[in-house]
Amino acid sequence: MRIVILTLNFYTMYRMILNETSYFGAGCRESIATEAMRRGFKKAFFVTDKDLIRFKVADKIIEVFEKNNIPYEIYSDVKANPTIANVQNGVAAFTASGADFIVALGGGSAIDTAKGIGIVFNNPEFADVKSLEGVADTKKKAVPTFALPTTAGTAAEVTINYVIIDEDAKKKMVCVDPNDIPAVAIVDPELMYSMPKGLTAATGMDALTHAIESYITPGAWVMSDMLELKAIEMIAANLKAAVDNGSDPVAREAMSQAQYIAGMGFSNVGLGIVHSMAHPLGAHYDTPHGVANALLLPYVMEYNADSPAAPKYIHIAKAMGVNTDGMTEAEGVKAAVEAVKQLSLSIGIPQKLNEIGVRKEDLHTLAVDAFNDVCTGGNPRPTSIEDIEALYNLAY
Repeated sequence: MRIVILTLNFYTMYRMILNETSYFGAGCRESIATEAMRRGFKKAFFVTDKDLIRFKVADKIIEVFEKNNIPYEIYSDVKANPTIANVQNGVAAFTASGADFIVALGGGSAIDTAKGIGIVFNNPEFADVKSLEGVADTKKKAVPTFALPTTAGTAAEVTINYVIIDEDAKKKMVCVDPNDIPAVAIVDPELMYSMPKGLTAATGMDALTHAIESYITPGAWVMSDMLELKAIEMIAANLKAAVDNGSDPVAREAMSQAQYIAGMGFSNVGLGIVHSMAHPLGAHYDTPHGVANALLLPYVMEYNADSPAAPKYIHIAKAMGVNTDGMTEAEGVKAAVEAVKQLSLSIGIPQKLNEIGVRKEDLHTLAVDAFNDVCTGGNPRPTSIEDIEALYNLAY
């Protein structure tokens, strides 16, 4: 889904782009067969990662293929932070496979790799992958893709964004393209039961970061606000339970829906410098994206409270479960930041950059990269390299 805001003769117009079809609920992975048959597809190119194969999660999808006589070919050359090479190798493998649609199973890594493969195959002028950074002028939709998330965080199955590492430049390339959105999103919480506690915590906080950043970005509007406040409320109520008991069906299903709802919003109105600052950490240190976002979020929230978004913080606090009756704006800001910190601490998120191996001498380079990130323009408070470096130091 994408929203474009245009001001024409005293009125504002919003445009939304959604998945063609979305399924939710335990066992809904069976809809792969229904949708493949309905669309006349003959062979699947199954993009997933080696861990999901090793831990038998991929078997749940293979079972659907085999039960319904759908030929498939597996592509598992996927890194935690996918690279240009992962995409290019995938394009070659897809070409050789004779498949006519892609099924992507995984977190953001597998789905982002699949997006890159699908876009480049149908738009070969972008075969270098580097030219897809930012808002690329692709002409054709990606190869039809069914996206099945195994984490409750990235919402890659519903967004028009994907992130690929340029290893030569040590840079995370954020690619924004409405042509890459998966045709079908299949959000089956049963695929998330095997997530370990640490990954559940990090990806859940990633989803919370999406919701909060897009709620306070200048491009936010009534529909995105509605989505993000609901996502914040659901995450605050269910994340700790999902971390503490990964097989809790109620918490898992709520988190699977909450991260999708957050994705519907941020895909269209943008993010801010939490993501700008997290991306270089992934590029330089291979830091998991959810961990980076979760660690940085409270520091950036405090920084962004000095902006026109400040009145919204009291609504964040309320959605986080805080009784905000009678609070002033300043008290609402403090309550929102504190609620996020407490949730983060309760699920074991690292609180300082030095805990995750970041080197102090790298902070200036990280700040330059973060300032030049595509997400910086969506921040509610105008920023600078110096401000971002100061935030890194504060979080160090």
